[in-house]
Amino acid sequence: MRTLELASGAAVVGVAPGLGGAIVAFTLRGQPVLRPTPERALAERNARLASCYPLVPWSNRIREGRLSFAGRDHVVARNFGTHPHAIHGVGWQREWQVDDVSTRSLRLTLMHDERNAAAWGWPFRATQTFALAAPSAAARMPIDALLTVTLTLENIGSEAFPFGLGWHPFFPKHAATELAFTAGHVWENDPTQLPLRREAIPAHWRFERSRPLDQLAFDNVFTGWRGTATLADPLTGLRTTLAADRACRFLVVYAPHGGDFIALEPVTHETDAFNRHAQGEASTGFRTLAPGAAFSCTMRIAASARDRPAFPATSSPS
Repeated sequence: MRTLELASGAAVVGVAPGLGGAIVAFTLRGQPVLRPTPERALAERNARLASCYPLVPWSNRIREGRLSFAGRDHVVARNFGTHPHAIHGVGWQREWQVDDVSTRSLRLTLMHDERNAAAWGWPFRATQTFALAAPSAAARMPIDALLTVTLTLENIGSEAFPFGLGWHPFFPKHAATELAFTAGHVWENDPTQLPLRREAIPAHWRFERSRPLDQLAFDNVFTGWRGTATLADPLTGLRTTLAADRACRFLVVYAPHGGDFIALEPVTHETDAFNRHAQGEASTGFRTLAPGAAFSCTMRIAASARDRPAFPATSSPS
């Protein structure tokens, strides 16, 4: 499978357009900033094993592959084996087209039309842009590498539709890896990972101050996220900061028990936001996209070998 490589100084990023437009590598001085993608993921076209993949035109789960919008019920293809819900949109399972590529930047496009209506009933155009900062630009901030990714969704149809965007980046981790982020509440899930109750974050899941992950396991949506999360690896000295713009008010944290990765997913809406909005729930991040309209959000991943923060603290999103 074709992989495109961006390089800047000691940083290298690999992107596979045919693997759901996924990032398949991000290294700094040979150390993995994102988890490495195994060769079998490319051979099997399994984007779930990639370093990071886009979530478009929704994130996380839609209950039983059905949603209610504008007074009508819509069927969305259940796309994850025997799992009862549709998951993570359609972009991660489609081939993206290369629009433009250079040493430090890349633009990909995905067209979705009536030929794929069974997966999602509304046509759209999605664009991803990737930019790896040059050392001279990165020198203005206390970082050694900065990857900026922007995801844009455009409604090319004649009807409005509900939508959401985000990313699913995976970061290497072990018991001593330290995590820091601030949020307001967390959703408790049912056995199929749909939200049941929004709760105050329990003490053992609070990371306002950087502390080791130990053996904690997560697969939960945090609300009121302040827009940054930082990982520090005491073994390699690598410090990585994830930052997203104010559109991404929610952070999904996924770290299975015994796993060697943690996923920190900046997203624009809560799980099953479309159905929950239809049932009258507020503050789910529900949005609609009018015909001809477009919406963008941006994620940054910064890495440094120095023990200092990559981004200043941000205020709570409005």
